[in-house]
Amino acid sequence: MEEIRMKLLGEKFPSMEVVTTHGVKRLPEDYAGKWFVLFSHPADFTPVCTTEFVEFARKANDFKELNTELIGLSVDQVFSHIKWVEWIKDNTNIAIPFPVIADDLGKVSNQLGMIHPGKGTNTVRAVFIVDDKGTIRLIMYYPQEVGRNVDEILRALKALQTADQYGVALPEKWPNNYLIKDHVIVPPSTNEASANERKEKIKSKEIEAFDWWFVHKPLK
Repeated sequence: MEEIRMKLLGEKFPSMEVVTTHGVKRLPEDYAGKWFVLFSHPADFTPVCTTEFVEFARKANDFKELNTELIGLSVDQVFSHIKWVEWIKDNTNIAIPFPVIADDLGKVSNQLGMIHPGKGTNTVRAVFIVDDKGTIRLIMYYPQEVGRNVDEILRALKALQTADQYGVALPEKWPNNYLIKDHVIVPPSTNEASANERKEKIKSKEIEAFDWWFVHKPLK
């Protein structure tokens, strides 16, 4: 068993072959050119996990529109995943369109640091957002007793892609921030000359800012 270690932002997602409800897949190679969201759940046939899977399924097309695939995971065996996915469809009328990794030996979970030492062998509620180059861009960890907000995961994904595309930073709750609404944040000045230039532009109202280090603008 490999050592449990929490992965770091900016690291490459480790190459691995996994068994899923959609067959054997190679991560991240099979998703080259796409982003993917890998999310783990403690166990099949549990209430909180069921609510999360239903919402991920309902929002699956929103993720696809952002060139992003969803992948579930827990330490259950593949037949358990298949039966649970069938149960969800039969009892909620929601089809699960994404693959679910069967990690019954815990190899994937241990590689990614998703086993909580105080919770037996169950996986925590982890979320990994991996970009189209196979780099880990965001990690979220939730305790077993608290369900995730799928809208927040989708928002964070949009924010990451927007930051990459436009070279900006995104405020709290973007695009619905209290201070600057749907504006984005211009990276701060890195020297005195550009800081002074910004101060003059603020005075002449050429740019919107609270100060030279807090400049914001519409995205487009």
